[in-house]
Amino acid sequence: MSNAWRLAIRDLRAGGRGLWLLLLCLFLGTAALAGIGSLSASILGALDDQSRQTLGGDLEMRVSQRRATVEEDAAFAAYGPISETVSTNTMAQPRSGGAPALVNLRAVDDAWPMVGRFLLQPGALKPRPHGLDVAIAPALADRLHLHVGDAVRIGAATLRVVGLIAEEPDKLGAGFSFGPTVITDLTGLDATQVIQPGSLYESRIHLLLPARSNAGAIGKRLIDRFPSAGWRARTPDQAADNLKRGIEQLGQFLLLVGLAALAIAGVGVGSGVSAYLDRKTHMVATLKVLGAESGMIAGLFLIQLGLVAALAIVVGLGVGAAVPAIVTAVAGDALPVRPHLALYPEPLLVAAGLSLLVALLFALPALARARSVPAATLLRDAVLPMRRPSVAVLAGMAAVLGLLVALTVLTASDRRIALGFVGATFALVVALWFLGLGLRWLIARLPHPRRPLLRLALANLHRPGAQTDRLVVALGLGFSLFVALAVIDTSLAAELTNAAPAKAPRFFAIDLQPEDATAFQAAIRSVASRAKIEAVPSLRGSIVALKGQRVADMKTLPEGAWILKGDRTITWSATLPPRNTLVAGHWWPPNYDGPPLVSMEDRAAQMLGLRVGDTITVAVLGVDVPARISALRKVDWGGLGLNFALVFSPGYIQEAPHGLLATVYAPSDRDGAIAGAVASVLPSVTLIRTGDIIGQLGDMLQRIALAIRAAAAVTVLAGIVVLIGAVTASGQARRYDVVILKLLGGSRSQLLAGQALEYLLLSVLLAAVASAVGGGAGWYVVTRVLNLPWSPDIGTVGLTLAAAVGATLTIGVTANIPILRASPAQGLRAA
Repeated sequence: MSNAWRLAIRDLRAGGRGLWLLLLCLFLGTAALAGIGSLSASILGALDDQSRQTLGGDLEMRVSQRRATVEEDAAFAAYGPISETVSTNTMAQPRSGGAPALVNLRAVDDAWPMVGRFLLQPGALKPRPHGLDVAIAPALADRLHLHVGDAVRIGAATLRVVGLIAEEPDKLGAGFSFGPTVITDLTGLDATQVIQPGSLYESRIHLLLPARSNAGAIGKRLIDRFPSAGWRARTPDQAADNLKRGIEQLGQFLLLVGLAALAIAGVGVGSGVSAYLDRKTHMVATLKVLGAESGMIAGLFLIQLGLVAALAIVVGLGVGAAVPAIVTAVAGDALPVRPHLALYPEPLLVAAGLSLLVALLFALPALARARSVPAATLLRDAVLPMRRPSVAVLAGMAAVLGLLVALTVLTASDRRIALGFVGATFALVVALWFLGLGLRWLIARLPHPRRPLLRLALANLHRPGAQTDRLVVALGLGFSLFVALAVIDTSLAAELTNAAPAKAPRFFAIDLQPEDATAFQAAIRSVASRAKIEAVPSLRGSIVALKGQRVADMKTLPEGAWILKGDRTITWSATLPPRNTLVAGHWWPPNYDGPPLVSMEDRAAQMLGLRVGDTITVAVLGVDVPARISALRKVDWGGLGLNFALVFSPGYIQEAPHGLLATVYAPSDRDGAIAGAVASVLPSVTLIRTGDIIGQLGDMLQRIALAIRAAAAVTVLAGIVVLIGAVTASGQARRYDVVILKLLGGSRSQLLAGQALEYLLLSVLLAAVASAVGGGAGWYVVTRVLNLPWSPDIGTVGLTLAAAVGATLTIGVTANIPILRASPAQGLRAA
C-alpha cells in the first residue's frame, strides 16, 4: 500500500466525519436519478413483457367505421387463427331507471382472447357473456348500483349482467376510453343496434402467426393488398406506443428535475469538500515540511473523496434500485401497469456516472487549493486568500463538464429537450454564482448601518469564509424550480376548472343520425328550453398521402406529426366554422361545387411542411379522396367545442355515409334531465359529459403533478443539506464571533435575531430572483409548450415562496443554535 493510501485511510478513520456533507449530497442526487430511471425502466419492461398480451395476438389490424369484408377475413385467416373485436362508446342505463352512464362497449367473438385470460370476479353466472349477456367493470356496477343478474339497457336491447370483470388481458392495448368497460359478444352488439351508418366505432382483427414470422412485414403486406381500405397494423412492440411514449417523456422530465437536484447537491459537495480541506490546512503544511510533494497530497485527498463518494453512490444506487418495489407496494394501483421488478443496470450506471462527474466537477477547485497550500502556513495562523483556479484546473473542469453534458444528452429519450435543459441549468447556475459573488462584493461596500443586528447580519454575508455564493446557487435553483412548478400547476388547474368549463358545452353527442336530429333537439328542449345545440356532419378518415407521396412509403414521419397517426374525425362546411380564424389562403365560396378542397389546422400543416396549394389524400371508408389545401386555420382548442383539424368543402365527400356530432350548451343543473330525455327517445345516441372528460384529464394531471413534486422534493432536501452544511462550514468563524459578542455583552436572543435577519435577507432576495427565473420558465412551458393561457394563481405561488423562505429561515437558525451555546471561556481556551 502506498503512503498516500495509508495516510488517506488513517486520516479518514480519525476525522472522516467532516465529509458527511459530501456523503449526504451525493446520496440524495444518486438515489433520485437511480430511482426515477429504475421506475421508468421497470414500467416499460412490464409493458414489453406483456406486449403480446396487450396487443391480443402477434398482429393487430384495425379499421374505423366498418367491419372486415369476407375477402379481408379470408386474407387475414390465411396467415393464422384470427379473432374479431368491435368497440364503441355508448350509454348504459339500469332497466329499473336512473341516470344513464357513458360506457366503452366491447363486442368479442368466441376466439377472444387468443393471448392471456379473461376472468370474472367470484359469483359470476357464466365464465363469459353470450347472446344477451354482458360483463361489466366494477366501476360501472358502483356507479349504476348494478349487481350480478340485474338487467341493463344499452341501445335498443336489455342485457343481463352475468359478472364483474376481474381481468381483461388486452385492456391497455384497447387504448383510452371515456367510460367503464362493458363486454358482450357480437350477437349482443347486433341486438343493441348502436352501430348505424356513420357511427363512430372501431373493428380489430387479432392474428396468431407461426413462430419466427415477421409480424411487421405481414401487416404491411395486408395493407398493400387493400391499399384504400383504411387498415392499420400494430405489432406487439407497438401495442402500447402512446403509453410508452408518455412514460418515457414523463420519466425524461423527472430525470431532468433529478439532475437539477444533483446540481444543487453538487454545490453542497463543493461546499463540504472545501470546508473539509480548509480544516486540513495545517496537515497539508506539515506534510510539505516533511517533504511530501503536492501530487502525493492531492492523491491523498482524492483517495478520501473517492472512497466517500463511492460509498454514497453505492448506497444511493441501492435505494434507487429499490424504488420500483417501494412504489409498487405503496401506490401500485395508481400505476398504468405493475412494474416488472428486476435490476436495471442502464439507469443505475447513468446515475452513477452523472453523480461521479458532478462530484468531481465541484470538488476540483477545492482540491487544487489544498494542493497549493504553502508550508509557511504552519508558522502562522492566517486565512488563505481565495485564488482563481489555474488554467489546468479550469481545463479539467471544462473536460468534466463536457463529459457530464454528453452523458446527459446521449442517454436522454429527447436529446433536444435534454440539451436545452442542461444549457438552461448551467446558465442559471453560473448566473446565480455571479449573483452570489456580486452580492458579497456589494454588501462589503455598503455603508455600515447603525443598528448592530443589521450590521452583524450583513457582515455574516460577506466576511471571509462566508458561504453566500454557494447558498445563492443552491437555494436559488430550488426556489426557482418550485416557483416554475407552482406556475405550471396552477395555470393547468385554472384552465381545467375555470376557463375550459366556462367555454365548454355540457355534452358531446356522437352516433347521432342525420334523420334523428329533429327528435334529438326536441328531446333536449323539452327539459332545457334555452339549451343551445350545435350539430355538424362527421366521419372518420386518415391521411394516406402528402403531396402525392404515400405516408406508408415514408421512411420517417415528421416530428410531432400526430395528425398522421390513426384516424381523424373530419367534417365539411360551406363557411368558416366558429372558434376558427383564417391565417392563410381563402375559404371556398358558399355555393362551391368543384373538386374537393380542404382547410387544415395551421400547426398541423406546419409540422407536415404543407402550404396553401399543396395536396393531401384522405382515405374515407376505403375510398381515397385527394384534395387541395385551400386555407389554413388557427383553432381555439381550449373551449372543448366542436373543432376539427381537417374541414372539407361540401360536395363529393357528402356522398359518404356519415353521422352527426353535436354539442349541447345548457345550465349545469339540467345534466341529468337531458341525459334521461335523450336516452328515452334515442337510446343509440351517446352523450359524453364534458365534466367527465375534464375530470379524467384532471386525475391524470394530478398524478403527473404528484410524481413531479415527489422528484422536486429531492431538490428541497438537497437545498436543506447544503444550507446545514454551509452553517457547519462557517461554524468555526461564527463560534469566534459568538464568543467575542458575548464578551461585549451580547445576549443569546440578540445573536439569534442577528442570524435570523441574515437568513431572512438572503431568502427574500432569492425569492425575488426565483419569482423572475421560475416565473419565466413556467410562462414558457405554459404558453409555448402547452399552448395554454397564462393564468397562474399568484396566491399559491406566493405561498410557495413564503414556505421556502420560512423553511430556509427555520433551518438556518436551528442549525446555528449549537454554535450559540459556546461560552467565552471555551472560546478563549480554544484560541
